[in-house]
Amino acid sequence: METSIIRKKLHQFIETIEDKKAEAIYTLFEDEIDQGEWEYSDEFKAELDSRYEYYKNGGRMISASEADEQITRILASSKSK
Repeated sequence: METSIIRKKLHQFIETIEDKKAEAIYTLFEDEIDQGEWEYSDEFKAELDSRYEYYKNGGRMISASEADEQITRILASSKSK
């Protein structure tokens, strides 16, 4: 069964189950659900703001393909060591 179908069935199931069952399912996956809720530090937010300002003011950016090439080179060089 395709994942998209599984997700739809799960959504439908969760929408219609009894409260106690919903609470039990949530308890099973609570840690994983909470990991999806990111809270960024003020320092990290400031860094993102700084990078965005740099970009808005014409700072040099690289394309996704250039980033992929750099990452591939770095990973290849770290494996050869």
